[in-house]
Amino acid sequence: MEKWNTSRREFMKKSGSALIASGLGFNVLAARRPNYDFNTDTLKVGLIGCGGRGTGAAFQATMSEDNVVLTAMADLFQDRLDDSYKNLMEENPDKIRVEEDHKFVGFDAYKKVLASDVDVVILATPPNFRPGHLAAAVEAGKHIFCEKPVAVDAPGIRSVIETAKKAKEKGLALMSGFCWRHDVPKIDTYNRILDGAIGNVHTIYNTYNTGALWFRDRQPDWSDLEFKMRNWLYYNWMSGDHIVEQAIHSIDLMSWAMGDELPVSVTGTGGRQSRTEEQFGNVYDHFAIVYEYGDGRRGFHFSRQQKDTSRAYGIDMNGDQGRCAIDVFRKHEIIGKNGDWVWDGEKSNMYQNEHNTLFASIRSGDPFNDGVRMAHSTMLAIWGRMAAYTGQTISWEEALNSEEKLGPDLNKFSWELDWPMAEVAQPGITKFS
Repeated sequence: MEKWNTSRREFMKKSGSALIASGLGFNVLAARRPNYDFNTDTLKVGLIGCGGRGTGAAFQATMSEDNVVLTAMADLFQDRLDDSYKNLMEENPDKIRVEEDHKFVGFDAYKKVLASDVDVVILATPPNFRPGHLAAAVEAGKHIFCEKPVAVDAPGIRSVIETAKKAKEKGLALMSGFCWRHDVPKIDTYNRILDGAIGNVHTIYNTYNTGALWFRDRQPDWSDLEFKMRNWLYYNWMSGDHIVEQAIHSIDLMSWAMGDELPVSVTGTGGRQSRTEEQFGNVYDHFAIVYEYGDGRRGFHFSRQQKDTSRAYGIDMNGDQGRCAIDVFRKHEIIGKNGDWVWDGEKSNMYQNEHNTLFASIRSGDPFNDGVRMAHSTMLAIWGRMAAYTGQTISWEEALNSEEKLGPDLNKFSWELDWPMAEVAQPGITKFS
């Protein structure tokens, strides 16, 4: 589990550490194609957000087919862009065609990528930037791969829903980073569940229990804002808190099992027990949420990020004619009305599957778009955070129409920004708004 958590966030460790691919399992030498030349079929990709996930996604995009190349990159920090470029060049140099004048740094770097001649953009910055970047990318007429989550608050979700609709109207592809939706064992299992293998699903328990995550020590030349930006996980106005930034995968698996039907209300709790130091900003280290779907159906979510605690990452579904148990890495089994079933097929790389599907859809003229679904899955996690922070039972309409805005608008960002960090939420004291 810890290896996976690390690899999802760090395509390659710095300071001489070993390469850990983001679940890639690729054969680099076999993948290289010498002397690549641009042609009329070439799709050019721009990367906005050069961290571990962005770098991994850029690699997977260039591996999706022959005529896909990376031609532009953007990040807030020069060192992150430089590391990303170096790592990509080491792995797939013939598909990395980023000239020096197409390497952009700063808060407005995304605009410069969008103004270039790229056809597809990868959005992999911290999630507080996502609604603004998405809107700008659709306005610029670009196809999009967009990492999860897609917002940190309800105003952001409402923006994303409108953007997703505009993308569909303009015939633009919009694929989210809900990677388990492209994992073959999950697809096979969920097809059976949705086809009635355990009858009507009435109870779901999902978990994302992990240990401590990375932390970057402050350097002498960093401002307060740079320190926070480099440790964005720990500030809810940038990450949405860990239920939104990380555990959202488990919540999306729950939603999938419910046919992506929305709950009617949510109740929850959470807090900070072991990660209480000031360096960890204002996020919680555990959540426990109940999603009420109506007619007696419920989804139960539990997640935590606490050092030296037991791990769990899975989903258990109970229906009126059986049950299904999934450990996301090891086990997919159904005990149901038509007998028992255990998945034992051939695995493939779900991250690569995403990009294969995305680029194939662009080529076919039938662009993939799961924009509204990705917004709803993100909102489920935000909704759970709202309930936990306030201690209140909150309806879907109340949550989606909330005016609480955690961070500044995209156009307000500059190194002079002095955005105040909210106090750590206290259930029963923190008010819903």
